[in-house]
Amino acid sequence: MTTLHPIDYDRSRLGVGIVHFGVGNFHRAHQALYLDELASRGLADGWGICGVGVLPADAVMRDALAAGDGVYTLVEQHPSGERAARQVGSISRYLFAPEELDEVLRVLAAPETRIVTLTITEGGYAAADSAVHLSVFDIVIRGLERRRAAGVEPFAVVSCDNLPENGQVARRAFVSAASRLSSELAAWVDSAVPFPSTMVDRITPATTDEHRAIARKEFGATDAWPVLSESFRQWVIEDTFPAGRPPLEEVGVQLVDDVHPYELAKLRILNAGHQALAYFGLLAGYRYAHEAATDPVIRDAVSAYMVEAQVTLNPVIDLDAYREQTLERFANPHVRDTLARLATDGVDRVTTFLLPVLRDRRQRGLSSPRSVAILAAWARYLRLATGPDTALPFTDRRADEVALAVADLERSIPAFLSREAWFGDLAMDAEAVAALAKDIDLIANEANVQLALHRIEDAARAAEGVTR
Repeated sequence: MTTLHPIDYDRSRLGVGIVHFGVGNFHRAHQALYLDELASRGLADGWGICGVGVLPADAVMRDALAAGDGVYTLVEQHPSGERAARQVGSISRYLFAPEELDEVLRVLAAPETRIVTLTITEGGYAAADSAVHLSVFDIVIRGLERRRAAGVEPFAVVSCDNLPENGQVARRAFVSAASRLSSELAAWVDSAVPFPSTMVDRITPATTDEHRAIARKEFGATDAWPVLSESFRQWVIEDTFPAGRPPLEEVGVQLVDDVHPYELAKLRILNAGHQALAYFGLLAGYRYAHEAATDPVIRDAVSAYMVEAQVTLNPVIDLDAYREQTLERFANPHVRDTLARLATDGVDRVTTFLLPVLRDRRQRGLSSPRSVAILAAWARYLRLATGPDTALPFTDRRADEVALAVADLERSIPAFLSREAWFGDLAMDAEAVAALAKDIDLIANEANVQLALHRIEDAARAAEGVTR
């Protein structure tokens, strides 16, 4: 049995310095691990994490963590097949807001709490402008309101979600929530509360029975909800923490003045690349990301899209090397990330990750045949996945909108693209409309998606004056 790295610090010294909303697998494989490594070095006293669950489904996480006193197993899967595992103990508390709201507000108002972090998904920010009862935004604003009344410095609010300029997105969402209480409070939140932007990265699939078996058989771990992730990780943060922060740079976190170029590179290469992999792969009949990523035609199509996206990016990093590294990560057969996970909430992901590349290239006067091919694959997937007798997985929080969009797609491509909230003014671009119609037809009528992608790439290269 392989050694499981144990907790090697006094957890009673952690206290609570960070409150995190949205404790899922990604948080536990990423932020919580960085804090755990700091604790192992004796650098996290007072910086323990209090996780907070807001949704009814979060009761499952509460119970899983409670069974191990907040400790869980993280298994890191290297591309070579080697695995390493450690117990992570940096989540010192977990509160379930529907039943423990007063305690959540007390912790938020405590001077010791200096940072609030979020992983609530790209679509979660829509709740800021809705009448959702007990939303993250309302809870945090009520905590800030208590701090203001007591003369306590506001905590920093850090979005760790995959959104362009996520700090500013979070600021707008929380100011909007505060405005429902008073314009004065909203103005104070806007001016006094720091909202650093971040870029986070680590491929972390949903936990399966196979993962539980690996944790148990190879490492002797018996917790109900272990986490398996790839070995790669990255965290880039805008260094704006007036109330203080843990020394994250000691464990490899990059503290920078401007996150934006790092963030765009990740969103447009990795996250949009995941969308390409999902829809090409699902249409080809694959289940896992690594299966699609090692199909040579699909790999070349995803790589060609990434090259197309690079034109829109500021080269603060070596983009060619980043592209190749990302493709290698996609191909890791040991992570066993599912294409169904990558395709979940596709409306939010396609419109956030892919469509900005199309817009930026249009502004530069450039065509985008590989980006259009991904859009075509997504459209074809939506039509099939929402149809009768489908074997394709489909989960989207905007399923009702998708049904209307598919009905529009049945009528015409311009009707499909007329959803301005999704596509902006793309319907006005005759070249893009024609290209999308052609690609959808190819994907629908060729013997398989690989042949369609091959023809799309040949046409793109011919237009560029390049041959294979």
